[in-house]
Amino acid sequence: MRKTVTARNFYKMHGLGNDFVVIDGRKRAFIPNPDQTKSISDRRQGIGCDQVIVLENSDHASVFMRIYNADGSEAEACGNATRCVASLMHKEVGVAPTIETIAGILKTKRVNSQFQVDMGPITIIDPCRAVEEGPSPAVVLSIGNPHCVFLTEKLDLISTVGPKVEKDAQFVDRTNVHFVEILDKSNIRQRVWERGSGLTSASGSGACAGAVAAMVVGGCDRSVTVRMDGGKLEITWREKDGHVLMQGPHTLSFEGRFDL
Repeated sequence: MRKTVTARNFYKMHGLGNDFVVIDGRKRAFIPNPDQTKSISDRRQGIGCDQVIVLENSDHASVFMRIYNADGSEAEACGNATRCVASLMHKEVGVAPTIETIAGILKTKRVNSQFQVDMGPITIIDPCRAVEEGPSPAVVLSIGNPHCVFLTEKLDLISTVGPKVEKDAQFVDRTNVHFVEILDKSNIRQRVWERGSGLTSASGSGACAGAVAAMVVGGCDRSVTVRMDGGKLEITWREKDGHVLMQGPHTLSFEGRFDL
């Protein structure tokens, strides 16, 4: 009897410490169940990551990127993972790739050693939402996935307030949570509680949400530097079409192989 092949190659990558296990499922499909995703993401008994990223074939873009949170749930978008996947695909296709997600198609552009991602338009759902657990009224936004942003100087409260707000009943699909301090008109400090993964060092889509919240409510310029625990991203909210551009680094930590 032929033995079933379960081994998988992977790339361990990160964007500002927001880390991923990237698996190429284009030639041999890979659809992890929640327990498998949790096992891969486990930082003591698995490889360890914030999200598991699976590459699939796409009829509309260079590749389809599927995103699984550490708790096994599926996410719509991830800006840091998009830059990491863009770097892999750029080596393969020789040009800046387009990346399809369940939230839509993202265009990328190589800028020196970094990648810029057009994250598309952002929707401001509520600029002043009352959230019982929050330190201030929240700015609620969507950029393919949900975000709840608090403008506050009490950034250290994110670890205790974040999990409560994530699961607040008014957010039907849960939400990503961000605490943002405005340093000046072109610089903000941000901390991230990521839906399904917990406290993370950075978030690409979250940086977009935090920056736009600071622009709309805090009077920041339309281009800002977002300084997170893991480093900084450059965010521009383009006036002509409302698209948000995100630029930052990507890192390949190592390659490996695992058995399920």
